[in-house]
Amino acid sequence: MKLLLICTSGGHFSTMKSLKSFWSSHERVWVTDYKKDTAILEDTEKVYWLPYQAPRNLLTFILNLPETLRILRLEKPDLIISTGASIAVNFGFLAKLLGMKFIYIESISRAKKLSISGRLVYLISDEFYVQWPELCEKYSKAIFKGYAS
Repeated sequence: MKLLLICTSGGHFSTMKSLKSFWSSHERVWVTDYKKDTAILEDTEKVYWLPYQAPRNLLTFILNLPETLRILRLEKPDLIISTGASIAVNFGFLAKLLGMKFIYIESISRAKKLSISGRLVYLISDEFYVQWPELCEKYSKAIFKGYAS
């Protein structure tokens, strides 16, 4: 199975790294922004670098769309997994349009409500995971798979 791993640097990248026991046994391609922490991918993984897309930055969202589409067409992943943040929105919507399977994993920092990115991709995600069981009460589609108790 070919995976496309989508995340921004920082905590979202850390969350994706913590899922290594799953993705390490599959062919995979990363999409992230180039920062000190994500630079470690450069020598060992196939990676596409996109400009950092800040939340609520409509211009960067629009500017990243052509490259997002190009990556999806080139890589043709079996499954797209994103831990956020806003870059997930690009891939979620285009994956839906192209009939590709998209999974979103909400940040552990979201205990009471979904992030903006989470809210935007919630309805179009094939699977939507949260790390706090209380979120399943508010969001019926959410699946609890987290470390929170």
